[in-house]
Amino acid sequence: MKGDQYGSHRVISPKGLLPQAAERINNDPKIFSNEILVDVIALQPTATAFGRIKNECGDNIDKIKQTIMEIVEDRGKFQDPVTKSGGILIGTIKEIGEDLEDKLDINIGDKIATLVSLSLTPLKIYQIDRIDLETEQVFCKADAILFESGIYSRIPDDLDQNLSLAIMDVAGAPAQVAMNTKPGDVVVVIGAGKAGLLCLAEAKKRVAPNGKVVCLEYLKEQCEMVKKLGIADIVLQVNGQEPLATYQEYMEAMDGRLSDFTVSTVNVPDTELSTILVTKDTGKIYFFSMSTDFVKASLGAEGIKKYVPMIIGDGYYPGHAEITYDIIRNNEKLRAYFVSRYCKNSYKRQGL
Repeated sequence: MKGDQYGSHRVISPKGLLPQAAERINNDPKIFSNEILVDVIALQPTATAFGRIKNECGDNIDKIKQTIMEIVEDRGKFQDPVTKSGGILIGTIKEIGEDLEDKLDINIGDKIATLVSLSLTPLKIYQIDRIDLETEQVFCKADAILFESGIYSRIPDDLDQNLSLAIMDVAGAPAQVAMNTKPGDVVVVIGAGKAGLLCLAEAKKRVAPNGKVVCLEYLKEQCEMVKKLGIADIVLQVNGQEPLATYQEYMEAMDGRLSDFTVSTVNVPDTELSTILVTKDTGKIYFFSMSTDFVKASLGAEGIKKYVPMIIGDGYYPGHAEITYDIIRNNEKLRAYFVSRYCKNSYKRQGL
């Protein structure tokens, strides 16, 4: 039997919606003829979703496991009920529907990272084996379904699977930097988590030789890490939830020159106005974080008489997986940092 290419045949309630917006979907691992069954290795929830669950459960791993299991049992997918975000997964191809067998560039047994959100992916977890609180990765025995419209990336042989899992979760962010910046631009990246670091590295390449890359980050240790990695020209330790103070410190450091392209990657609320204030009129903002309040962003910009186009954090851009893989391949220091953080079970930790 063939299902709808977008997965609407899996929606249980409310009827008429697509899987991401639905509250409950059918996670039966018996596939339709135009679906792919994936044997899951690990989940990478979004920082927003995992952070919310961790705040609720503390560092109690058993509680976090139970919360994740309950979400998936209730919804048929991993979608945090508060933030509505999901994440991605890595796994091996277990079965390919007969209608897709001759249309795909993958085979049974291939290892992939999904590039569609867990918030729309039918998921059935049988057991959670381990949760890494540092990397926010969930290692489990589970089945997942990719729809005909689903996108994925084959995990490359030259990169560890845990590294691929970590960076594919945020691959849409550096791709937007690649597409929206040019030599001579000023690019501001707010937040220096994994998405922010990848954006900084891509921006440094794109604005050379005369542009400027500015990192705005709250944590002192992450500011120091950015400096060690050499991926920003200016690093400012600021609190993005205090927009006027952030703006004033930025303006002093940049002699009044505003940003041509600003990326917000933070996973905390109330940083929208800081992002807007440091961006010039007719510049552009990419709100990547799922913690962004788009009412605050749009009405806030209106309230300060700022005309600046804003891009919603769509995690997909054609070719975004390869753009992100290449950032890691071409930046030895950044790759060493990511390996030391996300691949500690595969490699000895590497110092910088």
